[in-house]
Amino acid sequence: MKSMYSPPKVLKMMFPKSIWNSKSDKILLTFDDGPNPETTDMILEELEKQNIKALFFCVGENAVDNPKLIESIANEGHTIGNHTHSHQNIMLKSKSVIDRQIKVCSNALFDITGERTKYFRPPHGKFDHRTNYFMKSHQLTNVMWSLLTYDYKNDLNIVKFAVQNYLTKNSIIVLHDSIKSKNIIRSSIETIAEIASTKSYEFGEPSECLK
Repeated sequence: MKSMYSPPKVLKMMFPKSIWNSKSDKILLTFDDGPNPETTDMILEELEKQNIKALFFCVGENAVDNPKLIESIANEGHTIGNHTHSHQNIMLKSKSVIDRQIKVCSNALFDITGERTKYFRPPHGKFDHRTNYFMKSHQLTNVMWSLLTYDYKNDLNIVKFAVQNYLTKNSIIVLHDSIKSKNIIRSSIETIAEIASTKSYEFGEPSECLK
C-alpha cells in the first residue's frame, strides 16, 4: 500500500542525486502544474493563513499566459521551480526535445522573475538518465517527493487518508495547482497543516528543506 504514496526504494537507489525527502526534519509542501487563474490565488491565500512557504513547480506555457500569478508566487516568498514548458512526458521524447522543454521553461520563468530557477520536477514524475544529463547542464536539482496525496482525484477523504497514514517529519508532499484539485485544494492544505500539528511536525522553507 505504501508504494502507492511514495516512490519505491529501488528508484531512489537508481537516482541518488535526486531529492526524495526533505533534507531537514521539516515538511516541504510542493505544488505542480500551475500557475492557474482558478487555483493559484486560492492556494496563496491558504498558505498565508497557515504560514507555510511552498515550492511551486510551474509549467512554462502557464507562466507565459499568467505572468502576474508567477509574480504573486514570488512576491509572497515562495520558491518557483521548472516543470517543463508544456508538461510533456519527456521520457518519451528525443534528447533535443528534453533539452528544449527544460531550457524554454527556465528562460520563461527568468523573464518574469529575474531569477534563475534552481529546482526541477519532471511531469508525472517520469525521468531517466538522459533527463539527469540535461538537468545538470541547466544547473537544476531534481526534486521528487515522498508523499503523493492524489489530490487530483478531487476527493478530500483520499488526501486525508494519505496524509494521516504516511506523513513523516521530513516528507516532501505533492499537491496540484490545477483545475483537477480546485474543489478541495484549500481544504487539502488546511487538512495537511492540522494533521502535521497533531503529530508535532513543522513545515520548512524550500531553501532549508533542499539544502
